[in-house]
Amino acid sequence: MMERESMEFDVVIVGAGPAGLATACRLLQIAKDAETPLSVCVVEKGAEVGAHIMSGAVFEPTVLEELFGDWKSLGAPLDTAVSSDEFLLLQSPTSAREMPHSLIPKTMTNDGNYIISAGNLCRWLAEQAEALGAEVFPGFAASELLFNEDGSIKGIITGDMGVAKDGTPKDSYMPGMELLAKYTVFAEGCRGHLGKQLIQHFHLDNGKSPQHYALGFKEIWQIPAAQHQLGKVMHTAGWPLTEASGGGFLYHIAPNQVAVGLIVDLNYKNPHLSPFEEFQRYKTHPKIAAILQQGQRLSYGARAIAKGGLNSLPKMSFPGGLLIGCDAGTLNFAKIKGVHTAMKSGMLAAETLAEAMFAGVEAGKDLDCFQTRIEQSSLYEELYRARNFGPALHKFGTLLGGAFNFVEQNWFDGKFPLTLRDDKADFACLGKACDYNKISYPAPDNKLTFDRLSSIYLANIAHDEDQPCHLQLGNRSVPLAVNLPLYDEPAQRYCPAGVYEVTEDAGERRFVINAQNCIHCKTCDIKDPSQNINWVTPEGGSGPNYSGM
Repeated sequence: MMERESMEFDVVIVGAGPAGLATACRLLQIAKDAETPLSVCVVEKGAEVGAHIMSGAVFEPTVLEELFGDWKSLGAPLDTAVSSDEFLLLQSPTSAREMPHSLIPKTMTNDGNYIISAGNLCRWLAEQAEALGAEVFPGFAASELLFNEDGSIKGIITGDMGVAKDGTPKDSYMPGMELLAKYTVFAEGCRGHLGKQLIQHFHLDNGKSPQHYALGFKEIWQIPAAQHQLGKVMHTAGWPLTEASGGGFLYHIAPNQVAVGLIVDLNYKNPHLSPFEEFQRYKTHPKIAAILQQGQRLSYGARAIAKGGLNSLPKMSFPGGLLIGCDAGTLNFAKIKGVHTAMKSGMLAAETLAEAMFAGVEAGKDLDCFQTRIEQSSLYEELYRARNFGPALHKFGTLLGGAFNFVEQNWFDGKFPLTLRDDKADFACLGKACDYNKISYPAPDNKLTFDRLSSIYLANIAHDEDQPCHLQLGNRSVPLAVNLPLYDEPAQRYCPAGVYEVTEDAGERRFVINAQNCIHCKTCDIKDPSQNINWVTPEGGSGPNYSGM
């Protein structure tokens, strides 16, 4: 065993997203009020706080109000209040129908909400956490779990730096550190590398539906002032997603910019479908193109979204730690919002930790009272009311599922006396290539539509190419021996960053992994039909460097 330096804290938090930073802030607020010092460390794999954060995002400020009642005077980056809501059904590549508000589930309305950059919110939250006494370490990836002899979580190991692709140390080699804690909070975001291990190791998902995911795309465009309506929120359903469920959005933000995106559920069946190309097609619809035309694309990103909701929510405590936010799957898909729910889970985690530590509870215990606290909270009530939203769309389709959701949300307030379940994992939904028609996607016009490589350039990706590949194959023969003949190797299409290719040289086929292109969306880990790809964290500071996303 390599001898490593170690640091000890009361609490280590993995991930400087909304959940992790809300945990740090609330925990230190409680400690300050109790005049009991606590040491709190937050580690973040991105080069800076917010570098890996991407969300729509329309934000409910109620949870922020709970955390910082004076958030306005503290300069929280909530600058664009929602001014109007519009919901369109795109019926074809050229036609659309505006849906009256009386026919829209009330969860989709946004009165009192703000259009924000989730990354900028996290940067601000990090400043508040540091002011309260937290130590925030960006550029350090939590790569391994540490266990006590009794099997409880002891902390984490940060990833080694300066390791060559062949596993040998380079001149810049620096071993990772052990960060030890009485309790470790995992807030890595959707499909967290360590969160996945914890769920499997402690069987936290026993009796739960499998987690369900979508792949969300987002671009920010600068548009002419005449096409801009500050604060307007537009959501769409229907085209181009004729072979998948999901929907689109377009939010008007300052200064004369819009955030445009498409969410594609990852339970689609046709292996020839390309979510990236569906997003490109989406922008060509006249209702979207009219807003983007003569504009300039400024940024691009994509990431997976955990949308299984309450039915898929695992047990969120285990010996020595807690699992929160999108690492657990707290997003409310009925609202298409997860920032406020992630923050709420973090605040509940902080209250649980403070209560245990101040009461002298022995470190490493399973704080299963956290589950009770969750179930007695507004977060649980919100997720309960949304529990049928995703399963209804999956079972009945966009129109009938949407009708069910309207009735349940508007007539029954989310408390319809029936719980729908969707117990088939997304990867298991993929059909055989021979059973589905290939989809012909148009070439990019470089005005509204673009290719993958020009897109990921805007994600500001930074990877040292001479490092071990963080996209690990369980069996190197599976892509060509199994996935190619059965599914036409769908990794070539579901990856939004052009990481995976099947090439041919002198009649010999090769499966190529361009790991340096990875934007850390985790789609490959989710959708690979053979479950042969394991996404692990690369060297700290690697990946996208999103600005304002």
